[in-house]
Amino acid sequence: MTYKFRLISDEVDNYLREIKIDAEATFLDLHKVILKANAYKDDQMTSFFICDEYWEKQQEVTLEDMGAGASDIDTYVMSNTKLCDLLEEEKQKLIYVFDPLTDRCLFMELSEILTGKTLKNAQVSRSEGNPPAQTVDFEDMMKKNTDNSLDLDENFYGDEGFDEEEFDPEGFELTDEPL
Repeated sequence: MTYKFRLISDEVDNYLREIKIDAEATFLDLHKVILKANAYKDDQMTSFFICDEYWEKQQEVTLEDMGAGASDIDTYVMSNTKLCDLLEEEKQKLIYVFDPLTDRCLFMELSEILTGKTLKNAQVSRSEGNPPAQTVDFEDMMKKNTDNSLDLDENFYGDEGFDEEEFDPEGFELTDEPL
């Protein structure tokens, strides 16, 4: 069985990658093909998150065992976890966090399951646009923020004056009745 994933970015509008990989491959294999498809270095503590239909993170698959053995939550490590162990249906959503310091990620969907087909090596079947930068240069980001500083004058939070007539003291009465 072969899985076909579609990857998009919320940072780069025209970015799209489609990856075909065998269902018996590990999350580490998928991680490596994503790095290669985006020309990323293998120097970040990346993670996959299995998500619900609303992109809410459910289960994490980490690059390294983070030693969370004392908790009741199952820990999955990329090298020990096959894709078919956690992914069973089309339209399954995942998040691939490639920059953990700033929680930047790619959004993934298991777009198609090709039954009766196996794939020896993962392949990028579609590649459009440039990927988002793998990491953010904090010095550049701070420089941009100081160059484009917000104008926080006295009207930033609303009118500078207070009008006594707008205040309704009866609307703030305290009562002994429960709410």
